[in-house]
Amino acid sequence: MGKQTALYNKHIEAGGKMVDFGGWDMPIHYGSQIQEHHAVRQQAGMFDVSHMTIVDVRGVDATAYLQKLLANDVARLQQTGKALYTAMLNHNGGVIDDLIVYRMDGWYRTVVNCATREKDLEWMSAQSKGFDISLTERPELAMIAVQGPQAIASVQQVKPEAAELIGQLQVFQGLPKTDWFFARTGYTGEDGLEIMLPEEEAAAFWQQLLDAGVTPAGLGARDTLRLEAGMNLYGNDMDENVSPLQAGMGWTIAWEPEQRRFIGRDALEEEKAARSASPDNAMKQVGLVLTGRGVMRAHQTVLTAAGEGEITSGTFSPTLENSIAIARVPLATGDQCEVEIRGKQVAAQVVKLPFVRHGKKQF
Repeated sequence: MGKQTALYNKHIEAGGKMVDFGGWDMPIHYGSQIQEHHAVRQQAGMFDVSHMTIVDVRGVDATAYLQKLLANDVARLQQTGKALYTAMLNHNGGVIDDLIVYRMDGWYRTVVNCATREKDLEWMSAQSKGFDISLTERPELAMIAVQGPQAIASVQQVKPEAAELIGQLQVFQGLPKTDWFFARTGYTGEDGLEIMLPEEEAAAFWQQLLDAGVTPAGLGARDTLRLEAGMNLYGNDMDENVSPLQAGMGWTIAWEPEQRRFIGRDALEEEKAARSASPDNAMKQVGLVLTGRGVMRAHQTVLTAAGEGEITSGTFSPTLENSIAIARVPLATGDQCEVEIRGKQVAAQVVKLPFVRHGKKQF
């Protein structure tokens, strides 16, 4: 048996099919992954994401430390609560993990992936030498994501004391209300909130949302939603052997100021120069839409006029009613390719990510 979140019993009550996910017992669905997916796209759904790891960074050197640790630059965060998406890189430019950082009043809150928790904390601690900072994990906090066009209104309904604060949140901003933290972020391509709250209050809040008509959703719907939104999954679309330039994350690298020598920068600068000098050897991330029959899955081979690539994430899209995938292909790939599915070559269209945003087709 794996670790259990504060909402484990609520998942069992709702008929959740439990699976191991990064050492945690988590629901993959509550009966219908498709219905859960549509609930998020059309109304509101909620996910238990308490397995995620919250780490607070405090101290006089917190900004300087994170400027070295992360590819994006926390100095860009000028407003309390504003957040950015970034990667923590190794010295070779590979992605140790992707994460969100919130700027608070004199300190920062980070949220990293559960499957990479131990190596993340070890790396963060090792890189803190020479900086006057503290790293504090917050295991006493549960985390619930409420996503969809009705998500914000639903949370305001059941938490009226936080309704005004929630209504003032900008996209990619999080602010505290007593010992709760409301962030207008998510992993679905829909508007919504990610809420950090004391573990002992999580089950009651979940029930309030349930009573307000919010649909519980599991890992299955979370994956199809994030893939439609063109969002990377760590371990699939990037890892320690894949750089942000190869994983569609170039926009998360802050190259200026040049004197900010974040970990992995030297390797990325070499890769950037090599991509310009020898584009035939470079890879990029794209979206694929299958035009033939079948379902694309991770590790299938992609055949292009410029050479071979590989699918990193693939699924059947409930919104588009078609198979979609994220793939890593040669830089010179055009708008058509073929995917090897069960020994057959099936035609696919190459598109720019995302596939779906706010419930609407984007290509």
